[in-house]
Amino acid sequence: MTAARDAEGQPTAPAPRLPAKLAAHPSVQAVLARRRAGAAVSPPAVIDAEWLRELCLAAGADDAAAVSLDHPDLAGEREHVESALPGTRTLIAMAIRMNRDNCRSPARSVANQEFHQSDEKANHAARGVTQALQDAGYRALNPSVGFPQEMDRFPGRIWVVAHKTVAVAAGLGVMGLHRNVIHPKFGSFVLLATVLVDAEVSAYGQQLDYNPCIDCKLCVAACPVGAIAKDGAFDALACTTHNYREFMSGFTDWAQTVADSEDAADYRSRVTDSESASMWQSLSSPPGYKSGYCLAVCPAGEDVLGPYLDDRKSFMDTVLRPLQDKQETLYVLPGSHAQEYARRRFPHKPVKEVTGGWQPPAKPSASTEPSASTDRETRTS
Repeated sequence: MTAARDAEGQPTAPAPRLPAKLAAHPSVQAVLARRRAGAAVSPPAVIDAEWLRELCLAAGADDAAAVSLDHPDLAGEREHVESALPGTRTLIAMAIRMNRDNCRSPARSVANQEFHQSDEKANHAARGVTQALQDAGYRALNPSVGFPQEMDRFPGRIWVVAHKTVAVAAGLGVMGLHRNVIHPKFGSFVLLATVLVDAEVSAYGQQLDYNPCIDCKLCVAACPVGAIAKDGAFDALACTTHNYREFMSGFTDWAQTVADSEDAADYRSRVTDSESASMWQSLSSPPGYKSGYCLAVCPAGEDVLGPYLDDRKSFMDTVLRPLQDKQETLYVLPGSHAQEYARRRFPHKPVKEVTGGWQPPAKPSASTEPSASTDRETRTS
């Protein structure tokens, strides 16, 4: 008996024996018929890099590059990637440009609309690439660009894949002082997306051999809560407490304020009308970022750098100063460096103490007298 062969003339494995009822199903018969006719051809084991790049650009990305899951900088991602899509071999990083002057606007509605529109475009592009890879015969998956994320894992890692880590490994940019990826051409004005696929690619991106950051320190000057230090230190808690005030952690703090208020008058003494309106808006539409100024003032990137080089004073007067001068409430943890910095550096901006939504230390039972060690742990946790 002659062995069955595929469309390229290679021997194929014998078809598994199916139960009679399953074998008689019309869908099963259609699949088997296509296989016998040679229509079901496996996709190439290695994806052509040029084809993949053109696919990403056609889907809406402004730049794209692939990186192997075996890249040493992705060792910390392997467990999470393989959990999301078992068999993943490659991660495809994509960059989507944002409109610079929208991001720079002191009007948060303008800047946040730009962030959210770009976020939607990035998700749409990643989904389109995933669908095209699926249609080509590969298994592929695109995690969310931002929220929604895996909140059931909180306070642990809630993101499926670290887009910034992947983008840097793929050569789309370098992490700046402000903890945003700086693209060599588009600068900080990009959002990132990642697609996981179960195949290798013929050529992978190469990491940049220089940092697009020009060390201007404008992100340090723009941050209203001092989260970015000149020496490279970064206070993630200060950044999260203020910038993400109307995301999950800030909502939790607001809900606790509602719960702790004795009545409507007490609530209004704790939360201003504008704060209530802003929280309502973030609950009824995508939540708003309170700052993002570090990204807004960054002049790095070949497409962005010109005006800064032409007239640095004018650049600071038109881009940096309006954000520094803006009247706005700054949210800080009590007794934090952010609180001291905000009051000293921006005395015209009201500073408000919040818990940040973080879980407070557990209160000891009224019927139990805590030991000295328990009391010490509670006060220092």
